[in-house]
Amino acid sequence: MSNIYDPRNIIVRPVVTEAAFDKMEMNKYTFEVARTADKPQIKRAVEEIFGVHVKRVNTLWVKPKPKRVRMQPGYTRTWKKAVVTIAEGESIEIFGKQA
Repeated sequence: MSNIYDPRNIIVRPVVTEAAFDKMEMNKYTFEVARTADKPQIKRAVEEIFGVHVKRVNTLWVKPKPKRVRMQPGYTRTWKKAVVTIAEGESIEIFGKQA
């Protein structure tokens, strides 16, 4: 039986966008997180998985956008995003060696 508060269940995936890469220079890393996760759980999960000290966690809901597949209208899913600020001098090697 899997523990719902396991850090790997809280952090779903890193967000890979240009804006997210630009924030990495300011020690801010962006992740998709579980819908039920709160800020202390996100902080604890990032510290356990990546071995860094988290200074701040900001969360937001990404709203659905209208999309269409052929003639079928629909929406993308709603998901929760967390922007995690880590201590100065530390880094998270998400994608291997960063420039």
